[in-house]
Amino acid sequence: MLRGLGLAPADEVVTTTDEHFGLLGPIGASPALAVVVPPEPDAILAAVTPRTRLIATSSVLWTTGAVLPLADIRERSGVPVLADGAQSVGAVPTTMEGVDFLTISGQKWLCGPDATGALVVRDPDLLEVVSPSYFGQVRHDPDGVFERHPDARRFETGWWSQGTLRGMRAAIELRPGWWFDRSTAAAARCRGLLASRVEVVTPAAASTLVSFRPEEEPKAIVARAHEAGVHVREIPGRGLVRISCGWWTSDEDLDRLVSCLES
Repeated sequence: MLRGLGLAPADEVVTTTDEHFGLLGPIGASPALAVVVPPEPDAILAAVTPRTRLIATSSVLWTTGAVLPLADIRERSGVPVLADGAQSVGAVPTTMEGVDFLTISGQKWLCGPDATGALVVRDPDLLEVVSPSYFGQVRHDPDGVFERHPDARRFETGWWSQGTLRGMRAAIELRPGWWFDRSTAAAARCRGLLASRVEVVTPAAASTLVSFRPEEEPKAIVARAHEAGVHVREIPGRGLVRISCGWWTSDEDLDRLVSCLES
């Protein structure tokens, strides 16, 4: 997607210290200068200059689960916003309000097959087609000149496996109607159980991710939890353990997690 913006060495992309390499890698590979700031609205806005072509950040931070007010940042900055939706789409209600581009990871909170996902583009004319495929054109001439689709279909990259697409559709259709409510409740209970035992760094009522800083090595807690059938992960280089609370997370799961902290 970043290639389609036609970025030049004189351009800047504002991002944050808490982005996943899935976003940072393409920014680093672009010709533009990456301006990296703390994941705070005021810091992001202060980094915007006349050279800023894009603000690229997560709507939900993968490190702490904090939610960034991207619509407000977009309105106050006047700069196009790319939202990495890996930790938001399927976890919390997510729309295109206030963002220009939204990336979706189908294999995460939507519980779809690996290598599925989507790019939602508010205005297709904001992006150039740099890797045209057969599916992106309405018609073409023998010399390769083509008429692109007038909408976001122009960005289709190629064939999708029918089995993969059916798997993604089935995953979406199988979600219960109460999935958002249950995920929110599980995350709230998780924060409450942890608050008296460890330092919880996730803001209250943030998202479905809950991160905490233990007194012992995070790897030890991750291993102990795994033995108890609770799967959590360490955030590399941060001294944090992160829990992902979905609609499938039961009270028993959370109780077993707490028992691992008391071992």
